[in-house]
Amino acid sequence: MSNTGITISVDAMGGDHGPSVVLPGAAIALQRHPGTRFVLFGQSEAVLPLLDQHPELKAASTFHHCEISIRMDDKPSQALRQGRYKSSMWRAIEAVKTHEADVAVSAGNTGALMAMAKFCLRTMANIERPA
Repeated sequence: MSNTGITISVDAMGGDHGPSVVLPGAAIALQRHPGTRFVLFGQSEAVLPLLDQHPELKAASTFHHCEISIRMDDKPSQALRQGRYKSSMWRAIEAVKTHEADVAVSAGNTGALMAMAKFCLRTMANIERPA
């Protein structure tokens, strides 16, 4: 495999099973694409013990603690009000805006992800809403 050189920011708390599924998925991605870097966002008490189980991923990652995670049943407007600036989802998106990462991924609440991405990143010129 070739070195991709891409940096992926990850909402480690996203999805129904959070870091117990997200981190093994990131480890598989790293095996398939060596050279990939990860910026992980989540609650340290949930993420760090699982990250220790994946030493290669840990070596290829930086971790940022976030107090808040967006639940799957949160309304997008509620997620924006409560999770803006502090949630693992927002911080993963913001890492793209600040050029800390090339792309952000989340297995979490799709409506909240779209709302936060639109608010944080804005849309391209002449594009009114995301597809």
